[in-house]
Amino acid sequence: MDCPECDSPTLSMAVPAEHRDHVPAESGAIAVCPRCLTLEPIGDAGAAGNDTDFSRISDAFPTDPESAVPLALAIGLCSSLATNRPAIEGLLESVERAGTDPLLVLDRLVADPSVEPAVDLERRRHQLEDLLY
Repeated sequence: MDCPECDSPTLSMAVPAEHRDHVPAESGAIAVCPRCLTLEPIGDAGAAGNDTDFSRISDAFPTDPESAVPLALAIGLCSSLATNRPAIEGLLESVERAGTDPLLVLDRLVADPSVEPAVDLERRRHQLEDLLY
């Protein structure tokens, strides 16, 4: 599947049941663009497979699904921070509980020349810091 925003090949990942209410249509899987970081629901978790290579997104992106999936969802929801604030807060807390610093990852994604986020992550990062602390 190609990204509807930038036509790059996407990366599919299964969404655990506890995070499905943060996905449009409560889908069991999402497709994430490694270039612009947009996400699209793609149906059930079986469509995503079990061997997702999260490093295709960036060396800065976590490789464990417990951190990577909620972080991808949170970034995908950042286009409307006001509307998605409770979901983003919960997702970023899940990332932290899994042992990853989400703000550090965002800083590194902003600095990664291979990533051109559809959302202004640098600006959102400061807003997210206010939400978390």
